[in-house]
Parts: sequence; structure tokens; C-alpha cells
Amino acid sequence: MTIRRFLFAAGATLSLWCAAPAVGLAQTVWKASDVHPLGYPTVEAIQRMGKKLEAATNGRIRIQMYPSMQLGGEKEMIEQAQLGALQIARISVGAMGPVVDELNVFNLPFVFRDEAHMRKVIDGPIGQELLDRITASPQSRLVVLGWMDAGTRNVYSNKPVAKPADLKGMKIRMMGNPLFVETMNAMGGHGVAMGFNELFGALQTGVVDGAENNPPTLLAQNHYTVSKVYSFTGHLIIPEIFVFSRRTWDAMSKEDQQLLRKVSREAQLEQRALWDAYVGEATTKLKAAGVQFVEADKAAFYTATQPIRDKYGAKYAALLQRIQDTK
Repeated sequence: MTIRRFLFAAGATLSLWCAAPAVGLAQTVWKASDVHPLGYPTVEAIQRMGKKLEAATNGRIRIQMYPSMQLGGEKEMIEQAQLGALQIARISVGAMGPVVDELNVFNLPFVFRDEAHMRKVIDGPIGQELLDRITASPQSRLVVLGWMDAGTRNVYSNKPVAKPADLKGMKIRMMGNPLFVETMNAMGGHGVAMGFNELFGALQTGVVDGAENNPPTLLAQNHYTVSKVYSFTGHLIIPEIFVFSRRTWDAMSKEDQQLLRKVSREAQLEQRALWDAYVGEATTKLKAAGVQFVEADKAAFYTATQPIRDKYGAKYAALLQRIQDTK
């Protein structure tokens, strides 16, 4: 082989190697997890984000999604993300309350007037301040990428719940935070703290008489097969967050960090649009499956839960006023 041919062949090989990092270079695969199944808005938004990352990095970075609690519940997902064994997790604000105390404001009953009010708050300075505090906390060991919608939580069981008296004697599953349990107790029921992964079996066997969540969750988790009445109590509107492993983040280049921030913001807004559409679809499917939707006396539940806001909200008076002043 002549020197010219050798140099041409070597150059061509080098060009191919540089142009195809997805084949020739190491690929980074980030694990993402959610308690919800494929197709659920929070899962779909992260998968779309993964496709954008893969395209922007020519295949160097991609996301592998583990839906439906494949890697455990939220507690397990947080722990794995902190260790760097998992990169992205969608978690409830309630789980981060012990890390950034002010987040517990969002867990108070009827703190938001409606979902539009909630979105104004999380999209504004209050929302950004709270995300920054989680990221800055050494205790969290997480970087918060953005907010996600989780709609309005209402009670579902096998009987209508139109007023506080209707909950008397009923065991209602709540997220494992004393504030939530006490909220249900104030509403007239008996709050039972329980992991989400245990709930379906508990509903089937009568360990609990009902639960509370949004329509998409009632459908996606098949809870509607054992709980046929959905009552619009509207007691909680709690946004969620999606977080990234601090250990992985610190090992990334500034360019990759900026790219991740960019696509995360887009994912937050895409999830919102997906959410709105999915709520409508879920409600239609639930009605077709025989679920009864009941309007409740929200004013009565608001009054009943005032002691909870007084007890837990006193130290957040200034923040609560800022939330109420958000138009």
C-alpha cells in the first residue's frame, strides 16, 4: 500500500470513528423511574426528554425509563438517586418536606384556590425559590430539574362523600406524612398512612375503605376496579417535582448540565399539556367503566380543615400570604 493510500484509509477510519459516537464511543445511559405506568404524563414527559437528549448528543446520552415501581416506591427511588444508582426520579413534594421545611406549605389543605392558581405559584418566584433550596441543601443530595402537575386530589371509595359526616368511620389511605393523616381526620374520616405500592391490595381486602388522588391515578393504577365512587372534595392540590442525582450531576460537564436544564424546562411544560389531556381522557374512561362522580361541599371541607392550616401554617404566615397574593 502506498503512503498516500495508507494515509487516506487511516483518515477515513478516523472520520467514521468521530462521526459515530453512538457506535464507537462510550454511551451514557441514565436511569429514570416513576411509580406510574408507560403512557402516564409524568413518564411520557421524561421519555420525550430522553429523546431530545439523545438527539442533541448524537446518541452519547440517553434515558432508560423504569415505570410502574420497577425500582421501588418514591422512598426507594430517592435513596437510589442520592447514591447515583438512579439519575432521574419523579417524586411528590411531601417526600421532600423534611429537607426543605417550607415545601410543607404546599401540603396544606386548600392552600391553592384551584389548579390555575397553583401553576401561577410554581411558575413564579415562589416556585423557583423552593426548587433552589432543595438543590442547595446538602441533605437532599439531589438537583431539582422542575415541577410537574399532579392535579387535584379527591376521595374515592364505594360510597359518596359529599360532606364531612359521610367520612365517619371510613379508613382512607393517605401519603405517609402526619399532616396528611391529620387532614383526613379533620375532614371526618380516619387517615391511614400507607405506601402507594401497598394500596391496591389494601383496597381489595378492605384494609382501607378508600383513598384520595387524581382521576388519572385512579385509572392508571386500576383502583377504579375496587373503588367505584369518586367524590370531588378537592382538599389537596400538590405539585410534584422531578429530581436528578447530585452525584451524577457533579461529574457532568457544564455543557451537559446546561443542556439538561434546557430540556427539563421543556419537559415541565410538555407534561402540563399531557396532563390536561390525560385528565379528560381518564375521566371519560372512568365514567364508561361505571365510576360515579359526585360533587362535594368543598366549603364544608375547607371549614373542617381550618385547624390544620392554623396548626401547620402558623410559621409560614409570610409565605402563605405571598401564595394568596399570587394572581
